[in-house]
Amino acid sequence: METLILTPHDLWLQITLNRPEAKNALNTATLAALAAALQAATADANIRAVLLHGAEGNFAAGADITEIEGKTSAQAATDPRKVHWAAIRAFPKPLIAAVDGFALGGGLELALMADLMILGDSARLGLPETNLGLIPGAGGTQRLLALAGRARASRMILSGEIIDADTAHAWGIAAYRATGAALPDAIALAEKIALRAPLALQAAKAALVAGDESPRAFPLERAGFEALMDTADKAEGIAAFRAKRKPQFKGQ
Repeated sequence: METLILTPHDLWLQITLNRPEAKNALNTATLAALAAALQAATADANIRAVLLHGAEGNFAAGADITEIEGKTSAQAATDPRKVHWAAIRAFPKPLIAAVDGFALGGGLELALMADLMILGDSARLGLPETNLGLIPGAGGTQRLLALAGRARASRMILSGEIIDADTAHAWGIAAYRATGAALPDAIALAEKIALRAPLALQAAKAALVAGDESPRAFPLERAGFEALMDTADKAEGIAAFRAKRKPQFKGQ
C-alpha cells in the first residue's frame, strides 16, 4: 500500500496520508514520501497550494513508536527524519491541513507546519511526548507556543493533555473550525487560495514564517529530544505505552 495518495486538482494538489491501520502514524518512509511530494510540488508551476489530510478518519497519530524505541541519542542526531522535516517546512507555497480525528505528537507537529489548519468535529490535538519520556522534536514546542501562548502550550506539553476541536480553535491553534468533517471546507479553501496570485502567496508565506520562528529555539528543542533518547525514562515510557499501563519514571 502506498503511504501517500496524490490527487491533482486544478491549480492545487491533495495529499492523503495513507496508513490507516496505524492511524496514519508518521514513519520515516511516510515522511520521506511527503518531503519528496512537496519538493515536486514546489517545482510544478501548475500547483499553487497543497491540501494535506489523513485517510479514514485520522490526521496522524504521532510518530512510529517502533522506530523510536531502540534509537540512541547518537542515532537521533543523524536521523534522516530531520532532513525530511526540514524539507516539509521549506515548502514555499500555501499548505492547508484538514484535521479530523487524532493529530498527536509528530502528527500535530506536521499540522502546525501548515499555514492554515481546519478542524473537524472529531479532531483531537496533543503533544503527549512527555508520557513517553520524550519531548516534541520537530518544532512542536515553538509553533504551539507561538499560536496558543505559553500557559496553554505548557499545559498541553507538560501534562500531555489532548484537547478537542472547539478548544483548539478557541486557543488560536487552528484558523478554521468546520461543521462536521474538515475535508470539505478544506477543499473549498484550497480552491479559493489557488486562484490568488502565486508569487504574492509565496512572498506572504515567507514573511509570515520569518517573522514567527526564532532561529535559536528550534535547535534547543531538537537537542533536548535527541538527548532524551538514551534515558531509562524513555525506555520505561515506551514500555508502559505498549503495555497500556502508567509509566514509573525515575528521572534517569
